[in-house]
Amino acid sequence: MIMKLLNKVPAGMMIVPLLIGAFMNTFFPQFGEMGSYTTAVFSNAGAATAIGIQLFCLGTTLQLADMPKVLKRGGILLISKFLIGSAIGIGVGKIFGFAGVCGLTTLSIISGVTNSNGSVYLSLMKTYGDDSDCAAMALLSLNDGPLFTLIALGASGLANVPVKALIATIIPIALGMLLGNLDKGLRDHLAPAGNLLIPFIGYALGAGINLTNVVKGGPQGIVLGLITVFIGGAFIVACDRLIGKRPGYAGWAVATTAGNAVAVPAAVALVDPAWAPYAPVATTQVASAVVITAVLVPIITNWWACKYGCPQKPLEQA
Repeated sequence: MIMKLLNKVPAGMMIVPLLIGAFMNTFFPQFGEMGSYTTAVFSNAGAATAIGIQLFCLGTTLQLADMPKVLKRGGILLISKFLIGSAIGIGVGKIFGFAGVCGLTTLSIISGVTNSNGSVYLSLMKTYGDDSDCAAMALLSLNDGPLFTLIALGASGLANVPVKALIATIIPIALGMLLGNLDKGLRDHLAPAGNLLIPFIGYALGAGINLTNVVKGGPQGIVLGLITVFIGGAFIVACDRLIGKRPGYAGWAVATTAGNAVAVPAAVALVDPAWAPYAPVATTQVASAVVITAVLVPIITNWWACKYGCPQKPLEQA
């Protein structure tokens, strides 16, 4: 019964646990603070570890022969997501300064629009895409965190870029890929773990979201979520269709704000203290965008895939 319910919700294996985690963190935070294995599994403390293991296991599925296709698909999505988020954020920053416009800060825009929720993407690709779409998640994971936000700020002369963050993100994927290509048996053993971890990652990411902060994000947080989905998403889908010659469902699937993006404003403030005054409000606005995009994107992706076709639902059957 539970599985049937989850399957009825687009990306339900990810979204439902995420919302449950956010609810528990907001109203029963002591549950995730009990310590030992409970805290390790049912709090945000386990998110980075679970995502790292997922990336490692997903890396084992990356075969050298498939890399051109994976790099093309993932590269188009990754670069277009970065370009649209950077263009909007830097444009607002250059015109209105750090404070942004109408209460929506420059830091919020770049943090929210350039970061995509890789777990939501992977869950959707398991439903609508093919193996290459799923494998592209390893590449897309590069924008799940502060790296691309810092690159955008650095490109505009507003912050420095930590190269170590890029290396740290690639290592689990690269090691998984190395082992997966060396030993097919090991690849077959580890690959399924990527799917098994989806609900755990969903809950852990949700456990880092306080729903009161979503409310505090106010209309600006809602607007940020809508910008990420409809302006960012439309641009990514256009690139996916025109450059990648793909139906576009994957473009919508990355039109999210990553759960990890909630921590990006604080990370940026640590690198450049000039952003510190704007980090608290940016954090609440990004948190709001995380929830809004996590709800809207699966619905839109489902509609688009059924209308324009995808590997799991060819157009003639949609």
